[in-house]
Amino acid sequence: MEWLGRAAPGVEPWAGQVADAACHLVDATGPGDWSAAAAEDALDAIDTLVEALGSTGESIAQALAVVAAATNSARRHLGIAVEEQAQEPEPAAAATVPTPRRARPRRRGLGPGFQGIRTDH
Repeated sequence: MEWLGRAAPGVEPWAGQVADAACHLVDATGPGDWSAAAAEDALDAIDTLVEALGSTGESIAQALAVVAAATNSARRHLGIAVEEQAQEPEPAAAATVPTPRRARPRRRGLGPGFQGIRTDH
């Protein structure tokens, strides 16, 4: 793929921070450690990443369409409100990434510039 290796300034460090944050979240949580707000934030983050990666090309968008459909299904199972879209495609039949439920998810938490929690281990 031609576009790999030509990241815009700041993309690789941000992507690395997202991956690190996801690992920290996995390490900090178990089945009973989630609130509705935390689950919604995590699903919003997944949707945002799917949208960003899907914008790189049609084949990537098609491959990620099932993820976008799965986050909406997860919201339903968790009792989190889902903004219904006109004729939401089935995961297997999805041709493109569905429009996210919000243009940008509302931010909660520590916000920009958060560097993580450091411990003396």
